[in-house]
Amino acid sequence: MNAPSPKISGPQGRPVIRQLDESAVNRIAAGEVVERPASAVKELVENALDAGASRISIDVADGGKTLIRITDDGCGMTGDDLPLALSRHATSKIDGSDLLNIHSFGFRGEALPSLGAVGRLTITSRAAGHEAATITVAGGRMAPVKPAALTRGTVVELRDLFFATPARLKFLRSDRAELQAITEVVKRLAMAEPTVGFTLRDATGGGEGRTLFRADPTGGDFFDALHARLASVLGAEFIENALRIDAERDGLHLTGFAALPTYSRGSAVQQFVFVNGRPVLDRMLLGALRVAYFDFLSRDRHPAAVLNLIVDPERVDVNVHPAKAEVRFREPDAARSLIITALRSALSGAGHRASSTVADATLAAFRPESHPEPAPAPRIYQMDRPSQPSLSRAFAFQAPLPQPGFAEAPSARAEPPAPDREDTNRPLGAARVQVHENYIIAQTDTGLVIVDQHAAHERLVYERLKRQMAETGIAAQALLIPEIVELSPTDASRLLDHATALSRLGLTIEPFGGTAVAVRETPAILGPVNAANLLRDILDELADQGDSLLVQAKVEAVLSRMACHGSIRSGRQMRAEEMNALLREMEATPHSGQCNHGRPTYVELKLSDIERLFGRR
Repeated sequence: MNAPSPKISGPQGRPVIRQLDESAVNRIAAGEVVERPASAVKELVENALDAGASRISIDVADGGKTLIRITDDGCGMTGDDLPLALSRHATSKIDGSDLLNIHSFGFRGEALPSLGAVGRLTITSRAAGHEAATITVAGGRMAPVKPAALTRGTVVELRDLFFATPARLKFLRSDRAELQAITEVVKRLAMAEPTVGFTLRDATGGGEGRTLFRADPTGGDFFDALHARLASVLGAEFIENALRIDAERDGLHLTGFAALPTYSRGSAVQQFVFVNGRPVLDRMLLGALRVAYFDFLSRDRHPAAVLNLIVDPERVDVNVHPAKAEVRFREPDAARSLIITALRSALSGAGHRASSTVADATLAAFRPESHPEPAPAPRIYQMDRPSQPSLSRAFAFQAPLPQPGFAEAPSARAEPPAPDREDTNRPLGAARVQVHENYIIAQTDTGLVIVDQHAAHERLVYERLKRQMAETGIAAQALLIPEIVELSPTDASRLLDHATALSRLGLTIEPFGGTAVAVRETPAILGPVNAANLLRDILDELADQGDSLLVQAKVEAVLSRMACHGSIRSGRQMRAEEMNALLREMEATPHSGQCNHGRPTYVELKLSDIERLFGRR
């Protein structure tokens, strides 16, 4: 049985081309622009920012499904402007002559008519020197402009989102999930505009509502304002462990803050990238961030950063995605290179520094937890407890006997050397003792430092091997018989586009006619390699992330293993001069604050914190 054709057929059975009416066009556009309540909030808040607002208030109810109200103190609109603002492709932000020279958030003129097509939209606005006016549109039907009462700015109220397209409501998530998405959108925009005040309230149930997020306008220069805003949005922990980024090259300017590797996260939730202040989810930019931290984090950890790339609007196209979440650069390699270089330079400049959260976690581990008291241990009676003389005789019996011709065995008591004031002034202090044959305790003027000797020396050896490899290059092993790998035309082309970068890592590939690729050389440090599997793994990374670090990862994994085998082993006793030499080398070596897998190599505890543990403060 034949299924009915989904196409609209004419008299002769062929599909008929029809012009859709304005209401249908607006509902289709709304499907692209307004995916969920958070999308509507984003569009309306961006309009307020384009209007020059210094304070923006967002009120939502039921996760934004029944109410979204945006109030701003921007330039406002006149009564004559309101009907035009609700027309498709009507905007005050561009004149249409140059679609590349865009300096505003919005420019398409689609948001307001799309919202009016799927919800009940009311706009009340007042421009300087004019009377306030209001207009309402519901399900695409516009009411006449009426006088209103408003001091300044604009109030946009959207009720019953998707009431005109009820099928869309079924795809929305719970009120809590939608509210969380709205909060994330507002926080991103607050980070993009640190000099603007934002207030987000949940007005479910009526009344003033509950304040979910508040960020007051910040003053000072850009970095001072951004520093204060990030502290309020991401928390003091992030900003305490973040490095300032300010780099410029080839007409591109990168600003922001990037966290230390030891402040890594379990997911990419604290990665925020902006282009000319516009929040974007660009795979190339996020990939560059990943590459910059590649050598300092294991693959299950993610860096934290807030970066804004400032570029001439004519060198970036923001009109490639309906929600403007992706951008396209005229010179993508320049943007990618700037991010990688700037971040690696900042991380190198941090030297041996580790995040403050390491010490906080250590102190928290010392504090007793409020668990129920364990059952008391069985009582030990005096007759069952060994006496001190008995213990002394047992210890003496277990001690090795002195051999003829050898000096008397040293006493178990060790007199600590007098503290060297010059060494305790150093960042990692002066070594005082080694415990459990793996941890070095060093004294500083303000506290003490606990160093994992194996992890620290492993990082030092690894950095030394990397420097040697950078100076001499990666040796390539020529294959006696080149390995031929058959690929699809797309995969072969994509792989050969990266041939130059792969050759610098010791992997030489060449076209071999048709869609085949010949592997001529492989990195000698890797030993025998299955070239076909290696190429396919590289292609998987290229397809998923736009870049491949697989060969570099394999090379550096070998270097890391070499560093592990060539470093000071756990269990080895070290002399005082060896311990101090290790501390001095850590202070002089970049990235020595974390091991090859991103874990801290030392913990610094302030004397004030230690005294607080013992109730002395």
